[in-house]
Amino acid sequence: METITIEESSKTPYIFMDPEKGQIEIKGRSIPENSVEFYKPLIGWLTEYSLQDMKPTKVRFQLEYFNTSSSKCILDIFKRLEAMSRKGWDINIAWCYDEDDEDMYESGEDYQSILSCPITLEKISSGI
Repeated sequence: METITIEESSKTPYIFMDPEKGQIEIKGRSIPENSVEFYKPLIGWLTEYSLQDMKPTKVRFQLEYFNTSSSKCILDIFKRLEAMSRKGWDINIAWCYDEDDEDMYESGEDYQSILSCPITLEKISSGI
């Protein structure tokens, strides 16, 4: 399996998925023209990754903003991670939010309430 790195743009987040290290990071703004097409390779990667030997996997979401269509794709990613967790994978998910961003905090809470695998809400300082 290959590592995926997608640089951040004004409409899409930075993506880093490393199968060797068991690391997944999604960071930035997610407002692509077509969310399903943008996230399709990531979901395909996760499907393939889930067929590999189990290893501890750290997942970090640090989004500034995402639109409604992205929220569905993010939920699809979470559902795949949840299925892996049910199969015995050690999945550690962090939902990072700026200390001043109540909406992003509440989004993390919403995902927590939907999923059976744990999501840690991690406050980050805006540094201002």
